[in-house]
Amino acid sequence: MSDATHTNRLIDATSPYLLQHAHNPVDWYEWGPEALERARDEDKPILLSIGYSACHWCHVMAHESFEDPATAAFMNEHFIPIKVDREERPDVDAVYMDAVQAMTGHGGWPLTAFLTPSGEPFYGGTYFPPEDRHGLPGFPKVLAAIDEAWRERRDRITEDGTKLTQALSRGLAMTESHDPLTDAILTDALRSIARTFDPEWGGFGPAPKFPQPSTLEFLLHMHQRGHPDALHMATTTLDKMAAGGIHDQVGGGFHRYSTDERWLVPHFEKMLYDNAQLARLYLHAWQVTGEPRYRSVVQDTLTYLMRDLRHPAGGFFSSQDADSEGIEGKFYVWSWDELVEVVGEPDARVLGAGPRGNWDGTNVLWRPDGVTAPGDEEVRAGIDRLDAARRARVPPATDDKVLASWLARSKNARASAA
Repeated sequence: MSDATHTNRLIDATSPYLLQHAHNPVDWYEWGPEALERARDEDKPILLSIGYSACHWCHVMAHESFEDPATAAFMNEHFIPIKVDREERPDVDAVYMDAVQAMTGHGGWPLTAFLTPSGEPFYGGTYFPPEDRHGLPGFPKVLAAIDEAWRERRDRITEDGTKLTQALSRGLAMTESHDPLTDAILTDALRSIARTFDPEWGGFGPAPKFPQPSTLEFLLHMHQRGHPDALHMATTTLDKMAAGGIHDQVGGGFHRYSTDERWLVPHFEKMLYDNAQLARLYLHAWQVTGEPRYRSVVQDTLTYLMRDLRHPAGGFFSSQDADSEGIEGKFYVWSWDELVEVVGEPDARVLGAGPRGNWDGTNVLWRPDGVTAPGDEEVRAGIDRLDAARRARVPPATDDKVLASWLARSKNARASAA
């Protein structure tokens, strides 16, 4: 967080994400009439920054750019800066995410979009570093280029923004289909999924790998419809995820996604809606297969949600951060010496650890030999000791928003498991 001598209007926000930026030297607005009217009155482009509390790269860009006085001064002089919590305003996020994806071919958070004073997007991206790096232009360079283009080529920018807005509007228009619903549609979808399936590590496509609960639910349903390969793809993926570092082997629950093909090194944030869907998915896998290991994952995931994300007055919080003490994954990873001290060398190796570490000299815990077998009480006792030791650390921040749609998903998962 920036020096508290800077305080902007986000200090009155209710969103934990916006409050994280309340002491930036940037003159942030929330999305609303005040900001849009000022943009029109002063004829300035809007710099829209969208993220969420648990987003690691949002924190990185905030520290590198939004806390930098020189960058903030340029933003304040030449733009109307607006900060949006995507979880609080999914409607705004959806519109401008579609626009940035149309412009660049990809999206993600932090989302950075430049808009005309009327709100039409004309340029965008995601994370920008403070200087040119890894093929990305530095954020100050982007700001200067946009400012120059706005002053020198206004008509072209306005025209491009209008065209993009019109194209997006046409793409969103729903048209009636007269095609019949047939089994061939399902079979074609199954073939398409099979083409991207990783037979060794499960999942679909190359890294980074996301869990994709809806795809796996579809495979379970296709198995029940008599398609022989569907269950293999589903169980391979479920087993590899459950054994991987994406699954918090100590505290339960799942991290956001895996940065590698093995599900070993996750992006460490934990989202309520991910865990709600995965709890239901593993429950359905247990119902379909009868395998106790899937029931164990359900129980561990729901225990995590009830213990760490439950609001004392009812409901569930939105997410937990990837970072603690300003370092990604610090709460979750282990040195070799720590592990040996707590559980001993044999159990440390069972949990996929080694003296050199498996990620940046530290160890992300996983089960390279497969998920814990029923009755593996010795390893379970070691995990309990690790859990106790880990709770002495500084925990990641929790976004304590309670969102109705996410809450419905998590309660649905709990009801299904009851």
